[in-house]
Amino acid sequence: METLDRRQRKKQRTRATIQAAAIDLFAERGYRDTTIAAIADAADVAIRTVTGHFPTKEDLLFANEPFTAASLAQRLAARQDGEPALDAFRDWMATTMAALTAERTQEFWRQRWLRSRLILENPELRGRARGTYYEHEAVLAAAIAADRGQVPDALAPRLVATTVVSGVREVYASYEALPAAGTPSPDDLLGLIDRVIAFARTGVQALDP
Repeated sequence: METLDRRQRKKQRTRATIQAAAIDLFAERGYRDTTIAAIADAADVAIRTVTGHFPTKEDLLFANEPFTAASLAQRLAARQDGEPALDAFRDWMATTMAALTAERTQEFWRQRWLRSRLILENPELRGRARGTYYEHEAVLAAAIAADRGQVPDALAPRLVATTVVSGVREVYASYEALPAAGTPSPDDLLGLIDRVIAFARTGVQALDP
């Protein structure tokens, strides 16, 4: 069992090394111009090791996503009576970010920021990302609809959920997320997310009859 655990940890470290090398190269050379061979060389592994962990270049950006729709759905389902969906969403973001900060270094957030910029700057990557965000929007819209006593596909809940999820994504494209001292900290990002949620709350009020 100990041997298996050691092998699993080694596998995870290798995946992390490959993914970090890929993101840095994508940012330096461009997503399209970066080859799998270059990534393997930067990570000091064989090409087949890269493709064994990440079958496509897109997987290098989208694998190991910590902010999953499943974890959001779990948090929304665990709400206390009277806890608004937007409050639960904000808590989910803050809790997930705190857990990531506790177990990883600032380098993780630098890589996270680079990843988000790469996705925003490449149309084909934005398309794949949009597909994954749709699930988050649907989960949040259903919870907002429940708060309002509406069906999940009512217009208002869907508009608010789309605003929140799209807004969180756009945080990484805003100049406020580009501090002069380097990449934004988790606290900086959470402050911007609070602004997104505040904007969405105003939208909820505007949509009320």
